[in-house]
Amino acid sequence: MPTLEPLRPDHADALLAFERANRAWFARTVPDRGDAYFAEFPARHAALLAEQAAGTCRFHVILDADGALVGRINLVDLVDGGAELGYRIAESAAGRGLATAAVAELCRLAATAYGLRSLTAATTLDNPASQAVLTRNGFAVTGDFLLGERPALRYHRDLDRVGLA
Repeated sequence: MPTLEPLRPDHADALLAFERANRAWFARTVPDRGDAYFAEFPARHAALLAEQAAGTCRFHVILDADGALVGRINLVDLVDGGAELGYRIAESAAGRGLATAAVAELCRLAATAYGLRSLTAATTLDNPASQAVLTRNGFAVTGDFLLGERPALRYHRDLDRVGLA
């Protein structure tokens, strides 16, 4: 099982290295963050920490059994008992159930520690692995839309449902 840690200032270097190493991998299924994201990363990281301190978002890193940063998973726009879930797993760690386990753990945290009642998520149609992660974790498709220029699906999960182990 992966370990989730709330985002901290000392995660900055590992998180930037993770994003750089996996940029092309992520761009295969989600819109690229662009060069400015990497050039302005210290300021962006500080802004995320400020949002987290304000309680509007909950950012986490995903660590493998050896303590290496292999992903990130976030809850953004915490409003009226809901939030949007997003996650990224390193190419080197993909296909091992890390995303499924991390989403399950974050759903549990969302309900028990953060007091949320529902989550939404989205994934592109060309990312069947992410679709499977969401489905395995009790999310249901609620519609389709364009994510950037890519066809995508929107998902929803009520957190009061049975299964928050």
